[in-house]
Amino acid sequence: MTSDLMLEHLAEVATHNADALDDVADLVLACIRADGLVLTGGAGHSLAAVAETFFRAGGLACVRPLFHEDLQVFSGVRRALQAERTPGLARSVFRNLHLSGHEVLFVFSNSGVNHYPVELALCALDAGCPVVAVTSLAATSAAPRRAGTTLAQNATIVLDTLTAPGDVAYPESKPVTAPLSSVTVTYLWNQILIRLNDRAAREGMELPLWQSSNMAGGDEANEALMQRYSPRIPTLA
Repeated sequence: MTSDLMLEHLAEVATHNADALDDVADLVLACIRADGLVLTGGAGHSLAAVAETFFRAGGLACVRPLFHEDLQVFSGVRRALQAERTPGLARSVFRNLHLSGHEVLFVFSNSGVNHYPVELALCALDAGCPVVAVTSLAATSAAPRRAGTTLAQNATIVLDTLTAPGDVAYPESKPVTAPLSSVTVTYLWNQILIRLNDRAAREGMELPLWQSSNMAGGDEANEALMQRYSPRIPTLA
């Protein structure tokens, strides 16, 4: 893949999702203003997107990741594949939450058809929690309906990664490599953070943002955020 091809893809993603990104930023800002939590979930390689949202320098401290150990490919690829296709696993994860009524759930799933991401969205909607789906509508249209419905069909707002079925992009004539979903999801998340920063600045509102632990004062600033959020985010303990 040439660098131009990747940059062109991200530019197309930005244009395509511009209005939806504004809506997501408004939704998340309202969540933060009400002292709610941003919930993030995914399975398999989409856990890389979840990791990008959690305890990341410059990222939001009010993020609670939703996961199960069986979903990680490092715990065993076959087990991870089976777990994301297992009905009921997402419900067991969601059941452990104590919602305040001000949460927003992000579900990352490029295909958007397996049980775990779809059920996370359904659980959230049942609880009155808005859902932001970060997915590929093209990939969804080509994938089998394992959960009977899709993530995009059960989302409040959809952010489309515009990645092709199979998540490969090179060579253009017959793509077999260079998956685009991970870099695209990271780009979309950063677009949200940028919009949040600008909106918060206009309101004179301070966002709860992590600092790098390798910068002066970072540990002290992060410790204060951990004290604030760890009662509601167990993974910060």
